[in-house]
Amino acid sequence: MPTTTLTITGMQSDECLRTVMNAIQDLPHIGYAEVSLETGAAEIEHGSLVSEGDIRAAIEDAGFQTR
Repeated sequence: MPTTTLTITGMQSDECLRTVMNAIQDLPHIGYAEVSLETGAAEIEHGSLVSEGDIRAAIEDAGFQTR
């Protein structure tokens, strides 16, 4: 499975982390996702039907920026 690694900015609390995780997990074909509240580092394993752009869009639609 492809893995996307990115940084998420703007998370300040466990609620922010839950919002981001829910946005990622709502996408189809997500195998594994780990997001650090402290650093913003995110590693998402996903099927080939989901692109990095899809993941970024879901996170940004939830109100957080990605780099």
